[in-house]
Amino acid sequence: MSPEPTADRGGGAALELLVHGVGGATPQAMLADPYTVRITGDETAAIHRRPDDVDAEAHPERYEDGPVPEAYCWSNLTSGNAGRALWLLLLPFMVVNLAHWMRPATNGLARTQRLYGLLVRLLALTLTVLLTAAVCEVALDLVAWQCAGSAGCADDRSWLGFLSATGDGWWTQPGRRLALAALVPAALVGLLWYLSNRTWSAYEAQRPPTDGAPGGLRPEPGADAPTATSADAAPATDPYRPALARPGFWYGRRLVARLRAAHTAAGFLTVAAAVTGAAARYDRGAPSATREIVGWLLQATLATGALVVIWVVCSRGRSERKSDGTLDRALITRLPSVSLALVGVSVVYAAWSRPDWVSSGTLPGSVTFPVLVIAQAVLVVALAAAAFALHRRAPHERIVLQGLGGPAVAMLACALGGVMTGGVAQRVADWLDGPGTPGMGEGVIAGPPVLLSWQAAVIPVLLVLLVIPVVVLAVRTVRTGRRLAPLVEAEYAPRGSKVTPDPARSRQIAGARARARLTDAVPWLVGLVSGATLVLGAGAVVGAWLSGDVPGRAAEGGPAPIQSIADTAQALGSWLIGFGFILFVTWGRRAYRDASARRTIGILWDVGTFWPRASHPFAPPCYAERAVPDLTWRMASWTARTGGRLVISGHSQGSVLAAAAVWQLPESTRHQVALLTYGSPLERLYGRWFPAYFGAAPLRDLDREVHCWRNLWRATDPIGGPVRLDAGDGPAVDQEPLKDPLAYGRTARHPLPEAILGHSKYQDDPVFAEERAALLDRLPPALPAQRHGGTSDGMGGPRGEAADQGSSGRSSA
Repeated sequence: MSPEPTADRGGGAALELLVHGVGGATPQAMLADPYTVRITGDETAAIHRRPDDVDAEAHPERYEDGPVPEAYCWSNLTSGNAGRALWLLLLPFMVVNLAHWMRPATNGLARTQRLYGLLVRLLALTLTVLLTAAVCEVALDLVAWQCAGSAGCADDRSWLGFLSATGDGWWTQPGRRLALAALVPAALVGLLWYLSNRTWSAYEAQRPPTDGAPGGLRPEPGADAPTATSADAAPATDPYRPALARPGFWYGRRLVARLRAAHTAAGFLTVAAAVTGAAARYDRGAPSATREIVGWLLQATLATGALVVIWVVCSRGRSERKSDGTLDRALITRLPSVSLALVGVSVVYAAWSRPDWVSSGTLPGSVTFPVLVIAQAVLVVALAAAAFALHRRAPHERIVLQGLGGPAVAMLACALGGVMTGGVAQRVADWLDGPGTPGMGEGVIAGPPVLLSWQAAVIPVLLVLLVIPVVVLAVRTVRTGRRLAPLVEAEYAPRGSKVTPDPARSRQIAGARARARLTDAVPWLVGLVSGATLVLGAGAVVGAWLSGDVPGRAAEGGPAPIQSIADTAQALGSWLIGFGFILFVTWGRRAYRDASARRTIGILWDVGTFWPRASHPFAPPCYAERAVPDLTWRMASWTARTGGRLVISGHSQGSVLAAAAVWQLPESTRHQVALLTYGSPLERLYGRWFPAYFGAAPLRDLDREVHCWRNLWRATDPIGGPVRLDAGDGPAVDQEPLKDPLAYGRTARHPLPEAILGHSKYQDDPVFAEERAALLDRLPPALPAQRHGGTSDGMGGPRGEAADQGSSGRSSA
């Protein structure tokens, strides 16, 4: 290789950094070459070039017609490992984490903003307790307490023989059965801790470039402002920088560690409380005062531990003003350890010999589920009040649900948690009860808590209610397509032109545009489902509390139609909630074995795990905490070493990553970078759902900070759209909507009917290359490259800086 050149305006060091969107893409597809070379990165995320472009910086004369293309592939961050299919079981945790970032944008009301984050973190804590309580319900109540305590159930299952109450072994006493069964939920909590800790080391531990990066990356003025000591980060309207530009935004190591310790402790304390509660209740009526005192002391200790957990969750939120590398090592180590020790003490206490203790009915302490449901409803209502107050201070017509998107999504997270936990309990109860319906007194066990049957019974009602808006949307889409058909015909085949109108083709294109608009109706559908879920859930709690029976038995003696509806709703709801859980498990199992199905699930995580884990530490990890630093380091180091012009080109979710990476660049680097987005959800999805971070004000700031920006979109795209920024005196960000399809009928250039591309293949449109060239022309002239006395390594730097990749500074794919 020859020494790295000093590029001039007309050629040389111009780079296009391609970032793919949801679902992933191979570097071969992105670069349109069957052979690619990985120049930096690893198997999880890496930057690739074509073999002929590896030493492009040394031969600028080859690239006078366009920039050097290189591809950043990050799909393995969400869908590469087969084990990540199990993340489906963490879906409620991911959804509640999204609610944290949906806070309305506002000026002032700092306390209300901190209250919003606090309420979401408490709601996330209830989901951890709910999951643990559901596993306790299955292992401790249904199996160890009810089935093992019933001769009709245990005798038919040989694997329960040593626990059967009819036997005379050491394990036959109820307390000892509970002690053994407690290992199951405790193991689950330990597994969640392990997965969170492992992903924390791989994702949250990625330091941002402002910690001292190569090529002159240094913190900007204001970036070293003091860390907020309140429960949440400062408002997104920070006078120094937008929220996503703060040095600590993509470095949530400390908060995730604290939350992980608190949620792990909460899970262990839930297990200990389930074991201790049943034994302590029996001991209150027993003649042994020693056991009764121990029971009271143990329960008081567990209550104190619960208060400590709540204090840890409430005491600190995110710190974004600077990269906070501090770890509360004493807390994150001792809190889970002490909680696990309490589980051990509870197990020993429950295993204390109680020869006269007999298990019957349901496990004492079934009040857990009603308390959790009521607590979740109260927190969601309080969250809605806080969101409404924030939105009222600075309303914006584009924000979904008048600022109530966060509370609505939080309610959906609770509903998902209820479906998954209730589904487990219902399916296990059906399996253990044989032909009987759980709770109806027809089988050999009492069944799960009454509330779970009531919750299952409202699911058919909710589905019936959903039919109405779905039908309305379908009818509206058909009418919109008919209304757009003449406009499409006038656009492609205007009067006086040689193009012959084709009504069928016009309807096809109009239908695609009408279906693309369905995305804008999703917020109201989410609001309807969330509101109905809240009302029906409250009705289930009231029904369970007033009747004390499952819906089928509660309706006995009433009018025949009411009784029939109650029986049908209970049976159908029990089947549906169990089917929902089985669907999760089978989908996860299929994804574990099938790479294509795993890629489909990866699309869900591409959208849902973009945000850091700010409220739930057991949510799937935030891939952006790896991808954004990757892109920022690459742009900053390449421009610093070559002085060249760079356009970062992002499609779909890749445009969101590109924007986030540009925000993190130093000011001097941003003026050397152009941003090209296409099929971008920046405003249509992120701006509406996450207004404090991608709303009108942050996007205007991004337009001011980057040297130039162009956004391409299609009317047939259900995901991408315009960013809706006022151009003012400068060039507009939004291009006019691209034609889709490119040709209306058969032409000499397009002899076959052209497909409607929608969200895909933007680069096939000739406008793409034109706009990219225009962006490069608008960038300032390339600066003199920094010479280091070496030769180019294919990464814009001198050979030898990447010794672990061999003498050439790169490795093959």
